[in-house]
Amino acid sequence: MESTLEELRWKEVIGADNGVRYGYVSDVVIDLVSGRVKALVVPGPARWFNALGAREPRLIRWEDIRHIGSDIILTSGAPEPGGRRGRGGKP
Repeated sequence: MESTLEELRWKEVIGADNGVRYGYVSDVVIDLVSGRVKALVVPGPARWFNALGAREPRLIRWEDIRHIGSDIILTSGAPEPGGRRGRGGKP
């Protein structure tokens, strides 16, 4: 199975165990040495109507992904804080 980043951005990430909707994929973390996907990035929860600044991105580890369907991605683990990444920075 193959997918582009554009196609992944239309998929919502949902916790398979708890049904929590984590949001839509906004980015992908790739290990440039091995060429493997390490994590999917989803926006963090809104912070008081977005008045307190940008949302902290969260990472869904590739190992935690159970299934990628036509419109959703099921994950077994909760997202981890992704931290701010600058240009060329690490998550």
